[in-house]
Amino acid sequence: MTATPESRSQTTLPKGPGRFALSAQDRKWLWIALGALLVVRLIMLLWLPFTDTTEARYAEIARKMVETGDWITPQFDYGVPFWGKPPLHTWLSAIGMALFGVGPFGARIFILLTGLGVLWLLYDWARVNRGADQALVATVVLASAVLFFVSAGFVMTDMAMVLGTTASMVGFHRAVSGGARARLGAYVFFAGLAVGLLAKGPVAIVLTAMPIGLWVLIGNRWRLLARLPWISGLALTLVLALPWYIAAELKTPGFLRYFIIGEHYERFVVSGWQGDLYGAGHARPKGTIWAFLPLVFLPWTIFALALMARPARLGGVFRGDGDGWYSYLLLWLLAPLILFTPAANILASYVLPGLPAAALLLTALWADMRGAPGRRLRLVVGATLGFMAALYLLISALAFFVPAALGLRSEKELVAKVQSIDPALRLTYWPERSYSGEFYTRGKARNAAGDAALAALSGNGRRDAVAVESAKADTAARLLGPGFEKIGRIGPHTLFVERAAGGGNG
Repeated sequence: MTATPESRSQTTLPKGPGRFALSAQDRKWLWIALGALLVVRLIMLLWLPFTDTTEARYAEIARKMVETGDWITPQFDYGVPFWGKPPLHTWLSAIGMALFGVGPFGARIFILLTGLGVLWLLYDWARVNRGADQALVATVVLASAVLFFVSAGFVMTDMAMVLGTTASMVGFHRAVSGGARARLGAYVFFAGLAVGLLAKGPVAIVLTAMPIGLWVLIGNRWRLLARLPWISGLALTLVLALPWYIAAELKTPGFLRYFIIGEHYERFVVSGWQGDLYGAGHARPKGTIWAFLPLVFLPWTIFALALMARPARLGGVFRGDGDGWYSYLLLWLLAPLILFTPAANILASYVLPGLPAAALLLTALWADMRGAPGRRLRLVVGATLGFMAALYLLISALAFFVPAALGLRSEKELVAKVQSIDPALRLTYWPERSYSGEFYTRGKARNAAGDAALAALSGNGRRDAVAVESAKADTAARLLGPGFEKIGRIGPHTLFVERAAGGGNG
């Protein structure tokens, strides 16, 4: 590979193949766009309620961590270990709630910071290799891509893992390219592996090793591997990641078998996997992940299709890829798609590790194939960014001011209604558990498993509130009997409240 001198990273590289120069006005506008996206994302942290099941479940696990003080084993329920994922994202959310209070902002703020970390890694790396202007455009593309924007403030494992895989991919490239920061890049590579292991497990290593291994193999670049400090680097990875794995197995024996075999093999090859202790498999036809990519990369998929409409020119760019820049990015993008093609249980978020590469690949290809952005393109990009920011802001406003308009599966409004009737009411869900309800009641909401458990709430010596799936409201009314009053539908549930002594409803 051709090393880029560090001195050139301090200025915008001149025009040439794969590079373009923005005007000062364009540059200023793009920084403003990034700032606006950040402001909108911060608003979404505050305004969007937790919804069932994914985000509310992970947020409630983090809340339990703060409450119980157990920072080794995340808990699916009190005293029930959550073996499904390593704890990095739980630690981030728990620390946020310990610092800023139990609520959406505290649970999400450090997840957002990991997203900002990914953007910084991409910008700094692209600035060194392709110039500050192209780096800025790529950063804006990634920040506004629909899946990245949503995931950047969403309580789940993926963004923390992407921070690790991005650090490893950027660090490896810097290490083998030479230059003043090559050795630092090498250790960033190994530290990124540790972050991935603590965020999602061995799959993070596979998502890094696959594109790097193919890039080395296809380009016959084996000699570059000698530039990494493998012994000290792997020691760093183990020192950072291994202690938690050992502590987790010692504290709750059986964790490693479930996590390594169940979550990393059976989940993906067994359709409708029944071994999931914490939910259900997401059965999809094999190969579905390829259909997810154009959706999660919107609105920039449209620009990618415009380049793909010129296959001869596109092929020429890849044939002239002497330093392996484009092949490195393409393999990075394709790695999660290839890995999860045979998977029977997948989510759209599995594409996320490849999106940093997609953003930079699109920007670099556009620079090579189309040159500097003209006035028309700037207007289109500006309108696109403005539309996306306005759309995200509208969704946030509706979720905060008119939550029913979006039909969100959130229990925030219902819990508030119960507390307004009588703070001493005990809230029970039937027939399914609600993680959102548990979070907003600080773990006090419970689940009635079966008809008998629901009927037993009548005459149990305390006043209850019951949230039932609205489709089963008539059945619930019959089981609860005349001692409960139907308050009405709130969100996805219908609320029943036990009548107070004397016949009032409180």
